[in-house]
Amino acid sequence: MSSLSHPSPSIGNYHRTELNGVEQLIVRRGQPFTINLHLLLCFNSSYSIPIPFSPPCPLPGPQPSDQYGTRASFGLTDQIDTSRWSAAVTSPPGYMVSLSICSPPDAPIGRWRLTLGQGGLVEFVLLYNPWCTGDVVYMDSEEKLMEYVLAQDGIIFRGSWKYLIPTPWNFGQFEDGILEACLRILEMNPKCLRNPGKDASGRKNPIYVSRVLSAMVNCNDDKGVLLGRWTDDYDGGVSPLSWKGSVEILRNWDTNACQPVRFGQCWVFAAVACSVSRALGIPCRVVTNYNSAHDTNSNLVIERYVDENGQVVQKSRDMIWNYHCWVENWMTRPDLKPGFDGWQAMDPTPQEKSEGVYCCGPIPLKAIKEGELTYKYDAPFVFAEVNADVHTFMKHKDGTTEKIISSVQVGLKISTKSVGSDRREDITHLYKYPEGSDEEREAFTKANHQNKLLQQQENAGLLIAIKVSAEMRKGCDFDVFAVVTNNTPNGKKCRLVFGSRAVSYNGILGENCGFKDLLNLLCLSPEKRVPLRMNYSKYAENLTEDNLIRLAALLLDYGTREAYLAVRNVVLENPEIKVRILGEPKENRKLAAEITLQNPLPVPLQNCCFTVEGSNLTGGQIITEKLNSTVEPGQDAKVKIYFTPTHSGQRKLVVDFDSNKLCHVKGYRNVIIGK
Repeated sequence: MSSLSHPSPSIGNYHRTELNGVEQLIVRRGQPFTINLHLLLCFNSSYSIPIPFSPPCPLPGPQPSDQYGTRASFGLTDQIDTSRWSAAVTSPPGYMVSLSICSPPDAPIGRWRLTLGQGGLVEFVLLYNPWCTGDVVYMDSEEKLMEYVLAQDGIIFRGSWKYLIPTPWNFGQFEDGILEACLRILEMNPKCLRNPGKDASGRKNPIYVSRVLSAMVNCNDDKGVLLGRWTDDYDGGVSPLSWKGSVEILRNWDTNACQPVRFGQCWVFAAVACSVSRALGIPCRVVTNYNSAHDTNSNLVIERYVDENGQVVQKSRDMIWNYHCWVENWMTRPDLKPGFDGWQAMDPTPQEKSEGVYCCGPIPLKAIKEGELTYKYDAPFVFAEVNADVHTFMKHKDGTTEKIISSVQVGLKISTKSVGSDRREDITHLYKYPEGSDEEREAFTKANHQNKLLQQQENAGLLIAIKVSAEMRKGCDFDVFAVVTNNTPNGKKCRLVFGSRAVSYNGILGENCGFKDLLNLLCLSPEKRVPLRMNYSKYAENLTEDNLIRLAALLLDYGTREAYLAVRNVVLENPEIKVRILGEPKENRKLAAEITLQNPLPVPLQNCCFTVEGSNLTGGQIITEKLNSTVEPGQDAKVKIYFTPTHSGQRKLVVDFDSNKLCHVKGYRNVIIGK
């Protein structure tokens, strides 16, 4: 044997790995691939090629082992057997031989080395194969596979459950160097460093790999990818809101000796985990749970304490996040009883330890819905995120506490991007039964949890709610309203405390943005509306990057001594970024885009900067355009950027705007690239 030919582009097309390029051979398990051998002697049917098969050895790396299923030896057969390692000649006799090779659909993924007799060596990467019916990640929908495996960009939902904000994200799993970084994540995980052979064997199972990724995307216990930070101090790194995609994060980690990238928060952790899962061949999507509970003591109850002004005081570690993001990976669960295959929740954000490590999942969505809390992995924690009861107590100045009436619910509008479009798909029904249904009662009983339907208190005739203005744009003054409904025939004398504070998405409170205390409010039937003016001059300096304000209205009935609490988070709208494509988008042809943002604030914008990124649009790089001039109120910040698309199809151009007064305004434009 004299040589082997380079990987053919047709292999990439057949295995759906063409976007990875042709510099290395990348194939999916359970599916044949062909290599061409150039021989010194003419091949005939009596010629035998012994084929020992083993993974390459990263340093330090596993020794190929029959015990762990990381080595296989086999010879030529008449035809391919897709259930095991096999090889067959598919060309007529001659000096060039086409050799078809197939791995079993449960082979460990990762780097492999194929040796052919004494002279041939082929190294390749083996991925999960959701197109193969024998693979445990098989998904029977080409449209869904295009979305959950091949799509390199998407939408992550942020904001609040009353005002959902679609945020564009560049997953970029096929960009140059990203698969190498993903494989390095597997190789640097502590299980691999302790027992490389056993870890390599475990990679045949997406349950095992998902759990490894959940731990390795954060760096709390290992040389993981991201360091989380939930304060406004981002010295030594960048704000999580500055990221537009996973590519820069994974490249930074891989090229800087696996030092953690600073900084991440939940949607960043989830997005990076999605990129890695898709790169390895596991169908994956990012989901957002609004009013997400963080239960620290596993009692499935969130205990919240407020002071006599209705403002939250931190007496418990239990929290309710404005929203929380995680991912779902698609796979069968042969380790559980039948019926729990499909989407599995997996959370890489470090919150609580699981088996001594900061990871969470995978747990079947059906297990959460049915209250099966004994199933692997971390069912009680995820169940509480979407189903926990909320008990609210008022803490008085003398140290005593009393339970008050509050209508806070968790697990609202659980959202993900729709297949084939940027619209939102509501998947709440996959996690929980409708509120108040018999099925919900049964699920709570099965979960050995006191039914929240029994916790509802009798209404004493008063209701308190918060309503907001139709438009709440950043830079404007606007009103919010505490609405008291009196269902009794008599007037009620009450005290109303109505306040507002800046808040981060994970529930950490900031400074006061407006406050009102009415000691003698007469509430007549049917309702009383009390406005609170939100002035830009008051809230501007207190807002966090999340643009969130928490409103709390506490009503005290002097007659019955009952207390009622209403809480609502509002999101201030950022201005729209307009993207106009100039010219006809063609593959490998230079293209221009005009990007515009109008200053909505009553103050000038300085140090304005646009950054742009897009899979197969900007060559895996971030394009930065700075404005030299100040942008006055009402004026446009405008730039023109140039880029060269490298592949046809629909691509997402992701834009981020920053200035001294307006930070991390996101925008995007879908661009259809022709051949």
